[in-house]
Amino acid sequence: MFGEIAPRYDFLNRLLSFGIDRAWRRRTIASLDLPEGSEVLDLCCGTGDLALAFAQSGASVCGADFTLPMLQAAVVKGRKAKGASKNNPGTSRNQPEISLRWLQADAQALPFADGSFDAVTIAFGIRNVEDPQLGLSECQRVLRPSGRLAILEFFPIPNPIWRGLFRFYFLHVLPLIAKVVRAGRTGAYRYLPESVDNFATPKEFQQWMEGTGLHFEQDLPLTGGVARLFIARKEPKAS
Repeated sequence: MFGEIAPRYDFLNRLLSFGIDRAWRRRTIASLDLPEGSEVLDLCCGTGDLALAFAQSGASVCGADFTLPMLQAAVVKGRKAKGASKNNPGTSRNQPEISLRWLQADAQALPFADGSFDAVTIAFGIRNVEDPQLGLSECQRVLRPSGRLAILEFFPIPNPIWRGLFRFYFLHVLPLIAKVVRAGRTGAYRYLPESVDNFATPKEFQQWMEGTGLHFEQDLPLTGGVARLFIARKEPKAS
């Protein structure tokens, strides 16, 4: 399903979110406020928007996803960004060199040693993992002590007005647009609202994070709670 929509994924993200998804990703990067050179795993990276943004901010990033066509689109995007950076001396003096690699991986069985990353991020992907709690446990495992996990995701919206608008848009408008641009044959944009409805509440998700041993830090509603940013920290082991 995700492989089929990969060629039009970026276009639809911008169109269907009115470009707000970019602001949500910028907020994620700003909230973590990582030092330059930090090692970041962007899991369920899709076509690489968040991974690339972290790399352009000075992090050393691994973008990982289960779906190969998504990763192939990410590789092309990353290659173009690196080429643009090298070919524009005026910007390269002000921006760090892009450090970015890609890997096909299962979020439930990450091919990394314990304590490999300063931060792990997932943008709109944990909801699609077969066992989200196992995925969160893997994120906790590969984090270094004091490392942070940031999850940007859609959740059932508690506010009835926003919930009604969201459901109308996602149940009626979104599938129609996806059909017009020929990105809806596998039902991906019918799956989206259904997966949100069936996902954990924000409170339950916080409990999932804490259940892995992470110290919960923040639940930030974005755009009226349409999306939420969760941040938790891996506590150092007691000496």
